[in-house]
Amino acid sequence: MQLQDYASAIRLKEKFKPTLSSPKHKNELVDELLTVFLQESDQAGLSEIPIPYTDKRNLLRGLLNVRKPQAIAAPYQEMLDSLLQAELQERSIIQAEELESVLAQFPDTPFLSAEKLILWQGDITCLDADAIVNAANKYMLGCFQPWHACIDNAIHSAAGPRLREDCNTIMSLQGADESTGEAKITRGYHLPSAYVLHTVGPIVREGSAVQELHRLQLASCYRSCLELANEVTEIRTVAFCAISTGVFGFPKPEAARIAVKTVDEWLVRNPKRFDKIIFNVFSAEDYLEYANVF
Repeated sequence: MQLQDYASAIRLKEKFKPTLSSPKHKNELVDELLTVFLQESDQAGLSEIPIPYTDKRNLLRGLLNVRKPQAIAAPYQEMLDSLLQAELQERSIIQAEELESVLAQFPDTPFLSAEKLILWQGDITCLDADAIVNAANKYMLGCFQPWHACIDNAIHSAAGPRLREDCNTIMSLQGADESTGEAKITRGYHLPSAYVLHTVGPIVREGSAVQELHRLQLASCYRSCLELANEVTEIRTVAFCAISTGVFGFPKPEAARIAVKTVDEWLVRNPKRFDKIIFNVFSAEDYLEYANVF
């Protein structure tokens, strides 16, 4: 399914402007929202609701993780928007334009687009790029496992439930699971980034060798995201996560080589389209894999 087939249904070109509730402390917002979502999930009789704020906030996140895509009543949506906006303001936001290029870090790198490439270790939900890439699964609805440590869960939790609703709208229009190597785009809602590119990477089963099909599919993820971002003129900076290297099992050294090579080749063919392409990694181990490639 092409962008024009779903863009209007999710109001992709409209800038997100949340309607906020009257000023309330975060603790009060979480208390009221827990009441609503516990009732909705038939857990209103939960014997023990945590007292510490962090524990209550984690419970709310877990309830939203498992919640099916559906609209939230306006007053409660405004409360949730207020909470997520307050959390956004508290984050240490990293400006993509201020990050050092690969060319500056690795002057002898052989990649022709090194001046536009960036290697950055950190939390992608704190990165102010025009678009970030989410490693999704074929259902494209986010991670339903409470508090799971995957990037899909992190991005949906920070963006808020509207992200899942948009993904559900897209998948309902498509009428089929997302193919490996393809991509879709939504707004970013409460993320610093305006857009999220969702792509499904190949799965390499534990104990199995990487097949040529896996390599082709992973390269397709990167190309599909760039081609899709290319259709949205406002996108000048894109941040990629390390697609398929988590629970999907793609070996990190080879995944890093494919990622960099594919992006570099695309930029050589389209030298004027993007200003910065960021390879975002979370761990020091992942950073070293990309550093070795560069």
